[in-house]
Amino acid sequence: MKINTYLWFNEDCLEAFEYYRSVFGGEFTSCMTFRDGPDDLPVAEEDLDRIMHISLPIGSNVLMGSDSCDSIGPPRVMGNNFSLCFEAESKVHADEIFEKLSTGGKVLYPMDDAFWGAYYGKLTDKFGINWDILSDQSHQQ
Repeated sequence: MKINTYLWFNEDCLEAFEYYRSVFGGEFTSCMTFRDGPDDLPVAEEDLDRIMHISLPIGSNVLMGSDSCDSIGPPRVMGNNFSLCFEAESKVHADEIFEKLSTGGKVLYPMDDAFWGAYYGKLTDKFGINWDILSDQSHQQ
């Protein structure tokens, strides 16, 4: 189990992560734009070159980020531009944590197999904190 921080930017995610890499060192383990996603993503043409996901290991943690897109959600502002990403041990564990955290909150994306290979869901808990729940072991039940 691990909890990492996920940051959201309006259009400068790559610039921010290049800066963080210059500060902390290391290499990106993932960097993809919305253009790299499946053809049926509901993203406007002008948003396709924005960062969909980037990750930078820092010690035993991973700083992750993305650009927001007006075509699939509101612009991020200070205060709602981050989420906590919980990496569960299995699909069952991910479902348990998702169910508990979503009680009294709002489900944004129900748990499901994601196109990048993880089992993934997104919610805002009853305190207004955004959570990404995932299990990279998508083959487990």
